[in-house]
Amino acid sequence: MSLYRSGCLCRALDRTSRKMQEAKQGFYTIGSSGHEGMAAVAAALRPTDMAFLHYRDAAFQIHRASQVPGQSVTWDMLLSFACSADDPISGGRHKVLGSKTLNIPPQTSTIASHIPKAVGAAYSIGLARRHPPEHKALEDSGIVMCSFGDASCNHSTAQGAFNAAQWTDYQSVPLPLLFVCEDNGIGISTRTPKGWIAATFSTRPGLKYFACDGLDIFDTYRVARDAANYVRTCRKPAFLHIRTIRLYGHAGADVPTTYLSRDDVEAEEANDPLLHTVRLLAEAGAATPSESLGIYSETAERVDRIAAEVVTRPRLSTAGEVMASLIPPPRACKPTNGPGIEDRARIFGSDLKAMNEPQTMSRLINWTLTDLMLDHGEIVLMGEDVGRKGGVYGVTQKLIARFGASRVIDTLLDEQSILGLGIGLAHNGFVPIPEIQFLAYLHNAEDQLRGEAATLPFFSDGQYTNPMVLRIAGLGYQKGFGGHFHNDNSVAVLRDIPGLILACPSNGADAAMMLRECVRLAREEQRLVVFLEPIALYHTRDLHEPGDKGWMTAYPDRSQRVALGEVGIYGDGDDLAILTFGNGAYLSHQAKQELEQAGIATRVIDLRWLSPLPEEAIEKAVSGCRHVLIVDETRRTGGLAESLMALMSERTAIPPVRLCAEDSFIATGPSYAATMPSAEAIVAAARALTGASA
Repeated sequence: MSLYRSGCLCRALDRTSRKMQEAKQGFYTIGSSGHEGMAAVAAALRPTDMAFLHYRDAAFQIHRASQVPGQSVTWDMLLSFACSADDPISGGRHKVLGSKTLNIPPQTSTIASHIPKAVGAAYSIGLARRHPPEHKALEDSGIVMCSFGDASCNHSTAQGAFNAAQWTDYQSVPLPLLFVCEDNGIGISTRTPKGWIAATFSTRPGLKYFACDGLDIFDTYRVARDAANYVRTCRKPAFLHIRTIRLYGHAGADVPTTYLSRDDVEAEEANDPLLHTVRLLAEAGAATPSESLGIYSETAERVDRIAAEVVTRPRLSTAGEVMASLIPPPRACKPTNGPGIEDRARIFGSDLKAMNEPQTMSRLINWTLTDLMLDHGEIVLMGEDVGRKGGVYGVTQKLIARFGASRVIDTLLDEQSILGLGIGLAHNGFVPIPEIQFLAYLHNAEDQLRGEAATLPFFSDGQYTNPMVLRIAGLGYQKGFGGHFHNDNSVAVLRDIPGLILACPSNGADAAMMLRECVRLAREEQRLVVFLEPIALYHTRDLHEPGDKGWMTAYPDRSQRVALGEVGIYGDGDDLAILTFGNGAYLSHQAKQELEQAGIATRVIDLRWLSPLPEEAIEKAVSGCRHVLIVDETRRTGGLAESLMALMSERTAIPPVRLCAEDSFIATGPSYAATMPSAEAIVAAARALTGASA
């Protein structure tokens, strides 16, 4: 009877939400009618099993709430429908399923972008048994459930996640993950070919297939329990295929008869899962049809009464209120003194003696990662080639020998899966440091940052977070290698994501100190951070003359960090301030010598932090200068200089000039730098700006 009651509440909430929308007291609605069988899946799982839900899974959340004392699920879900600020999951920011108490992170994507992180969360359970993180959230015996529709199975994101699960299982790595496909046979208006899901998933290696009829609540519970027990006992992934139907169309404003025949719509309505449940209860002697009708009617009346109160509750009204959860709250972390002297000497070996000598950026990043992983056992690195090969450019060499394959993970070649693994690990208390091999490769997976990681604190009112430091090798100026896929000078997609921190060092010392700060931001402040490493500067040694070692630095003391928003200022000249970052900082230092020889007193300001821009620090850094030259290696359109020009115009009286890359992809070969600023171009622009003769 409890499953039927959950189904009745699910249906009543659907119907009431539509009435609220018609009265302009409720907003965007995606209904769960026809998917009431998901209540049986909830019954087959533990409330402590993390669940990443399909947007039609109100019945799942309703029934899970009945398993946990003290829940007010009707009130809570209606608050969400009304976009009330009292909504306990999103705080009025979205009509979304989710509950911290019920272990249901809010899911706002409408396709399959939550499936990669479900793989990551499931992987984290086994990892946490070997390396328990301080903020561990999932039980060792737990499993992860991830549900989605039949149409979503066709999305490349979903296919990549299924493949990652199979790839993981093939190597006998524990992955307690239950995929649940709710097959209602249609995606918005496009029919799924009959038998397609069974044909494509029933024989996949490493993914045990279960099937049930979601219109039969008893069958669904029995099969879901068997599937969950298999996953929990064997620590292997499984695919549960549930037959459902979709009632009332795709969303609140959808009219299914515009793309389905009346006969089709009426046939679905006649197949209503609640009607089937009434029949099954009567056959089992559990309730008469009249008793079941009474429960249905009473539930509908109760929901309407509560809705009348809910619509009076306050809603968000200001930008500040809406944005309050963009930045997640800090969390208390245990202090660490790091490893002992002997342990550190054992890990570093001969590298320890070289730390006082000038080194390249790549080596300093490697040492910084080593120290950070020694300090914090919850840090896990992952990416293509980061382990045995030591990274494409050697940045992660020796780390797998130092910390083992469970903390330095060679992943499959799929950027969405890499980021999904990181996001999932963060759900279980780890501090992931995934690597995207080249900046251009991020575009295959950028929605994992925008649609998943960055939105999670926003739509959970800060209750769920994705602390992470994503390392990306990028930007231009690589000589003779790769063209636009290995030289990518666009960061627009990263700077456009609210709440994301984008850091970009230009030299080895800054890289070490900024990376320490990035890990602190992720670990203590639960921030989503991208650490953009200029490939062309990884192994750069000289600044002005061959052999001068002018761009090499010693390893900074482990206590030193560059704080978020702290810019680098080199020189105190008041004729010209060059505002730049990354490779531009290197080139500007080359130009600075020639400019000062020409009598142009110059200071170079290295931004370091590209998003959010350190506006106050920039304003202070250029103070007293007569001219500002912005040197930006990203493109003229959509590049960083556009924001810097606006900042200079709005906050200073100094008229800025910009020197940017052209709106072009980058070529391979001798013309690798033809479209981007050069030291010579910087000198020429500075002379023209200051009026100095050539």
